[in-house]
Amino acid sequence: MLIIGCDFHPGFQQVAIFDNRTGEIQEKRLQHCAEAEQFYGSLAGQEVRVGMEACGHYPWFERLLEELGIELWFGDAARVRASVVRKQKTDRRDAEHLLDLLRQDRFPRIWVPSLEVRDVRQLLVHRHKQVQARTRTKNQLQAMALSCGVQKKRKLWTKAGRAELEQLPLLPYAAQRRKRLLEALDGLEAEIVELDRRVAEEARQRPEAVRLMTHPGVGSVTALAMVLTLGPAKRFESGKQVGSYFGLIPSEDSSGGKQRLGKSANRAVRFCAFCWWKRDRRRRGSIRN
Repeated sequence: MLIIGCDFHPGFQQVAIFDNRTGEIQEKRLQHCAEAEQFYGSLAGQEVRVGMEACGHYPWFERLLEELGIELWFGDAARVRASVVRKQKTDRRDAEHLLDLLRQDRFPRIWVPSLEVRDVRQLLVHRHKQVQARTRTKNQLQAMALSCGVQKKRKLWTKAGRAELEQLPLLPYAAQRRKRLLEALDGLEAEIVELDRRVAEEARQRPEAVRLMTHPGVGSVTALAMVLTLGPAKRFESGKQVGSYFGLIPSEDSSGGKQRLGKSANRAVRFCAFCWWKRDRRRRGSIRN
């Protein structure tokens, strides 16, 4: 069996290779993608395990190893780095360290969702980005209305408010900017409606999401985000671990009797939770429009 510690970078990877039949250790620096494809292609049919830190820009590498029948393990980057003793850090030492963890059965392996699940996550990410773009566009139009003495807040986006916005007396460049912003807003609104439809369709295909949507205030976006982020619930030992994984528990850095709380980690789920909380408060009448 070949065991490979892989220090993965966007343009190349440094690998340390151990052959447990001969005890030989080799080192290689492989450029992406040609050299890496050629090297791993030569290992097809052998029993190979590759370990690397969880990072970005690797889906092509994951697909390559899956096609070749090579086992790929992802490690918790924080725990990998915490186990390093030496202060000197190089790509070669990082690859050797990953190899040592694999050989000593200390590799902090983590669960990684399938490529299909990550692809559906892209739908949620794209929707989230477009919603943010819509908010930025609306904020610019609100600022233009305020500069003309018009303060309607959310009522600016009603039919009457839109008509008043379009009739505001503006100088030529400001009027042209208003026109472009309104066109962009209309395009974003139409795109978000289509994305919402696709999110609802994806949610209906997952029993866990359908069950979550029976809870008051939980829609298809929140339910789908939670299901895709959580993965198999059995991998958690308690509800506290679930909350921590979701990033709903604030980080804490307290000392000397002073409590310091920071933001939670998972932005997407936190955003969904905040939207649900805001809608719930508005429904109860505790937030004014």
